Amino acid sequence: MAEYHVRFSDGRDGWVIARTLELPGAVSQGRTVEEAREMIEDAIAELLASYREDAERGGGVWGTVQVEA
Repeated sequence: MAEYHVRFSDGRDGWVIARTLELPGAVSQGRTVEEAREMIEDAIAELLASYREDAERGGGVWGTVQVEA
């Protein structure tokens, strides 16, 4: 389990935009902050799964590192 920083901001027509600071490709939206939070969780999971699949297809290795920030 990893934690990511998410920025919630007002979008057009009442939508709430969610952006993951550590994963620029993970962006989603919802009608409320809670809905946007649920949607960005899915977006993060899908993005990381696609990174793993790309690494495996290309003969790469998926690993982890820990960084103090």
